[in-house]
Amino acid sequence: MSPEAALDIGAQGLLIAAKLAAPILVTALVVGLAISLLQSITQVQEVTLAFVPKAIAVGIALVVAGNWMISEMIAFTNEMFARIPMLLTGG
Repeated sequence: MSPEAALDIGAQGLLIAAKLAAPILVTALVVGLAISLLQSITQVQEVTLAFVPKAIAVGIALVVAGNWMISEMIAFTNEMFARIPMLLTGG
């Protein structure tokens, strides 16, 4: 396997990881920001007030985006398996 092929596979792996993590991270970020704003406005500093809504929102994001995430991962895995013969022959 050439260094270019290894770098390409690594870059594709990082890209798919970022794409799969984005819906969950953005959801947690938005909900966390909204809850923090609410806590600063009301001056209620309760830990569970921040954790429970984020956990529920992330669960909902997984339900909504889960099918897309699985299909992206399957497509990436199929592409990697399809590249095995080319990588073994060095072409």
